[in-house]
Amino acid sequence: MNDPVVLVVDDSPTVRKIVQLTLQRENMRVITASDGLSALAAVADEDPDLILLDIMLPRMDGYNICRIIRDKMEFRHIPIIMLSGKDGLFDKVRGRLAGSSEYLTKPFDSVELVQSVKKHLANAPARERKRALDRTTTRLRRRV
Repeated sequence: MNDPVVLVVDDSPTVRKIVQLTLQRENMRVITASDGLSALAAVADEDPDLILLDIMLPRMDGYNICRIIRDKMEFRHIPIIMLSGKDGLFDKVRGRLAGSSEYLTKPFDSVELVQSVKKHLANAPARERKRALDRTTTRLRRRV
């Protein structure tokens, strides 16, 4: 089976590298983006199995990126874990309203990160069925 693909979106090269090394040790393929536009391009190009998304990003914040991904039928199935230094209840609720699957506060423990990622990747068979259904639905809509 192929290694799961995780997209890490953070403007900090240090955070991207730490997360990348942590997940690669768990046999995951990691792609990275440093801003919102690069993140959306990576989602379209790679169709990752999971996205780790910072909130405070240049050009477009994580809330908007999350909403854009959730609005696209072919990407709705992708779990999005928001990573942020903001730990207030309002920020967490705002993340949920944008469509995030989970919200982790920086600094996070690498064990906690891996557990969260694995928890969401554990639903991979259901996601694969959803992807196939979404692709079929999209093709049918194009014909109409």
